[in-house]
Amino acid sequence: MKGKRGRVRLNVGGRVFETTAATLAGAGRDTMLGAMIDASWNHGDGEGGVDEYFIDRDPECFAVLLDLLRTGGLHVPPHVADGVLCREALYYGLLDRVRAARWGPFDGDRLRLAASVAGSAAGDGTAVRAAPDGGCCVAHGGAVRVYNWVMEERRAVHLDHAPVNDAAYLDEATLLVAARERPGTGRRDGGVAAFSALTGDLRHRFRVAHDRHVRSYTPGALAFDNRCKVFASCKGRFNEYGIGVWDCTTGEQADFFYEPPGCALGDADKLQWLDGTSTLMAATMFPRTDSSFISLLDFRDKKNVAWSWSDVGTPASLEDKHVLHAIAMEDGRSLCVINQYDDLGFLDVRSSGGAGGVRWRSRSKLAARKKKASPRGEETCYPKLAAHGGQLFASTNDTISVFSGPDHVLTSTLRGSDAGAICDFSIGGDRLFALHNEENVVDVWETSPPPII
Repeated sequence: MKGKRGRVRLNVGGRVFETTAATLAGAGRDTMLGAMIDASWNHGDGEGGVDEYFIDRDPECFAVLLDLLRTGGLHVPPHVADGVLCREALYYGLLDRVRAARWGPFDGDRLRLAASVAGSAAGDGTAVRAAPDGGCCVAHGGAVRVYNWVMEERRAVHLDHAPVNDAAYLDEATLLVAARERPGTGRRDGGVAAFSALTGDLRHRFRVAHDRHVRSYTPGALAFDNRCKVFASCKGRFNEYGIGVWDCTTGEQADFFYEPPGCALGDADKLQWLDGTSTLMAATMFPRTDSSFISLLDFRDKKNVAWSWSDVGTPASLEDKHVLHAIAMEDGRSLCVINQYDDLGFLDVRSSGGAGGVRWRSRSKLAARKKKASPRGEETCYPKLAAHGGQLFASTNDTISVFSGPDHVLTSTLRGSDAGAICDFSIGGDRLFALHNEENVVDVWETSPPPII
């Protein structure tokens, strides 16, 4: 497409736009608009050396997208719905460009509250998981509600009232769900299954076999590695206690790490794959069990516990400092834990069996607001941890604290909607999602885009 003055005329849904070939080329050759200037396309029949093409799409959204290509800024009129703009951007191949203009690279110190989304029922939210594409899913009782990146609800995953223990995105289109058997039914409807994140349809059930027989089991936490393996903590009725492993390409069971004496792998409520050491962190934490157990599992030929730590037998002065959550730091050299007093602790995984003990750091002064209690007088939400981009995040009551630098100095505090304590949060797709259990509200935090110079 080579008009005399390099101009292109586009008739979009009856509205005529005129721009330059260079502007369209800026969209990229892998986009529909960028491909229009490729020499393999036939030229239009416009007048005065200006090529003209007709596109049967929404002209209002095209005006927004053309301005984005011209200026680098995204300016959406109030009458243009986010969902419609998303649909049109996907058609033109500009969805990633729109997302990049909406928010910048993730930075915990520059996060701003972008939205608060209310669920359909209060008090039953258990987990929130960020999707790679900027959306998320929220586990509510026997269902997992799925949202796209503009926080429009897709078709939910329904498990016929089987309570959900955990969920994880295998990729943008595949959601893994771990569910317990429905109490009192006698049905073997628990386990791990893969669902379409787009339609909610069941794709595959991951079975556990023992002594050549398929067994029923209750899964706890989920994780996956960079070699297409899915992990789940499994608590069975017979001898299936430990960590199940499946090949997510074939869906077949690939391995099983049976629970060694002194551990509680089948009850693990936190799994995390560590790329640097090719080990799996399995953490079983108070109050699920009387004491906390954290192990690094090596799944190579001779499966073994490469490292372990427990708060059994802690000194009397620390006997009440049970670990409530744990996260492996991104450098792979240490674990961060948090207790019921909101103290942060660090364990060096390079020392044998956690010989150096926990280096505790008090956070009690940071919990400025009173803990919200349930009608029974019990604390409704326990603290959670996450690590991302070299920063450490810790939820306490209705607040998420951000720690930065090698010394993990407190640099920011995130407090969103007044919806009560945060029961879970997740980071992914350049966003942070925080779930408030009491009101069943999800806060969406984004990083402000960099200024246009």
